[in-house]
Amino acid sequence: MASIEPLDKFLNRYRDMVFFNKNLIIAGVAGFFSGALGAQLYSRYDNNSLVNAIVALLSEYSVDIPFFAIAFYVDNRFRYHDPITGKKNTALIKQDIKKLVIAISASEAFYAVTKIFTHYQFLHYAIEPYQAAMASSLIAWTVFIVLVNVIGKRINLFHKSESERI
Repeated sequence: MASIEPLDKFLNRYRDMVFFNKNLIIAGVAGFFSGALGAQLYSRYDNNSLVNAIVALLSEYSVDIPFFAIAFYVDNRFRYHDPITGKKNTALIKQDIKKLVIAISASEAFYAVTKIFTHYQFLHYAIEPYQAAMASSLIAWTVFIVLVNVIGKRINLFHKSESERI
């Protein structure tokens, strides 16, 4: 029987990155369907491909961002408390929020451009709006996930262990 020790080592070493990506994926799945629904509903009222792509993006963001914020908060609400004193480490909270904003903002810029461009192109190939929204989301998500993780790693957003945080 295979040992799970290597998996445990990996999860312990990259815990922050794993939970961060889990939260992104949960939020992304919700946004994925929201964007498809928004694109399809908008197509009933107007045939403007560019506006349809923007509506799909805004529909995704309206679900994606709140879902991510809630999931991230739930996973990290006790992380910044000193277990002995019970006090918050506000300096570390501010530092990590800045890093989070940098990583997500830069990646979201590429996501938005990729999403709108590919969605627009798919609509011009006579693909159904919901299919265009889903396909463009998958392409843009690939770019986003790679970028947010590379940037997060580069700016030390992810800590290797809890002992580094306190």
